[in-house]
Amino acid sequence: MLPLSLLYCTIMILRREAYGSGLLKAHRIDKPVIVIGNLSVGGTGKTPLVIWLANQLARKGIRPAVISRGYGGRAKDFPLLVNAETHAAISGDEPAMIARSLGCPVVIDPDRVAAANWLIERNLCDVIISDDGLQHLALGRDLEIVIITSDAVAGNGLCLPAGPLRENPSRLKSIDLVISREKKSALTEHTMDLLPGECSRLDNPAMRLPLSAFWKSPVHAIAGIGNPEGFFSSLSTAGLEIIPHPFPDHYDYTPADISFADGLPVIMTEKDAIKCSEFATRNHWAVTVSVEVDEGILSSVLETIKEFDSNG
Repeated sequence: MLPLSLLYCTIMILRREAYGSGLLKAHRIDKPVIVIGNLSVGGTGKTPLVIWLANQLARKGIRPAVISRGYGGRAKDFPLLVNAETHAAISGDEPAMIARSLGCPVVIDPDRVAAANWLIERNLCDVIISDDGLQHLALGRDLEIVIITSDAVAGNGLCLPAGPLRENPSRLKSIDLVISREKKSALTEHTMDLLPGECSRLDNPAMRLPLSAFWKSPVHAIAGIGNPEGFFSSLSTAGLEIIPHPFPDHYDYTPADISFADGLPVIMTEKDAIKCSEFATRNHWAVTVSVEVDEGILSSVLETIKEFDSNG
């Protein structure tokens, strides 16, 4: 895979240079664009950060909107405005999760420029957050945020398909805001942590229990996310005795996937719950996640918005 990896990496570098030189056009729009992404495939916590940031901006009286490609969804007509009733099979699991967590517009479209312009034409937002949009260079951006899991960035340090990287690690030098999931990082002063919270029952979300209710109890743990081991580790750290069941990211569940004859509780991520709620029983629970970040992250975003407005 190494020759293909080198070819892929070279293409990504040339593509970025083409946009930087103006050979390929990056479309600027009339609202500030905040891009949240990563250099590697798999989960680093982008979606929880998107939700956290949108909530923080809304509390400041700033109207956010989120755009996404809608990966894994079966939608045919774009742009598509996603709401709490949109089925995850149509929009993709992450946009559905974001829409159900927020009160702001969420729009999916493989053409992110079209999604952004659709929002602006309808005056639906003051700022646009592009979820997993780092490599979508056709949309101009005012701030790039990248999340890394460690200073090693990812795996063997190679680009796809020989490794997990979408771009060369040197790309970090041009990123405006690098956030590390490690408590101490040599690459950045900005850190982020995902903390497990309450569990809600899938067939009755109003029914909630603290995660400690399952302490030292055997449970089935289900995760169809980019980094299932991270979820399993958080449950083990909380004192649960887990039976892990990892699934591929964006997995399309069936009832058989989450049914077990032993009658033990089944605990999953919120992203998995979006796709399992229709056939879940009283035995299925989803763990909510809270985001803990340093104050400098929100300050940088607010400063970017203020600068855009003053220049506009």
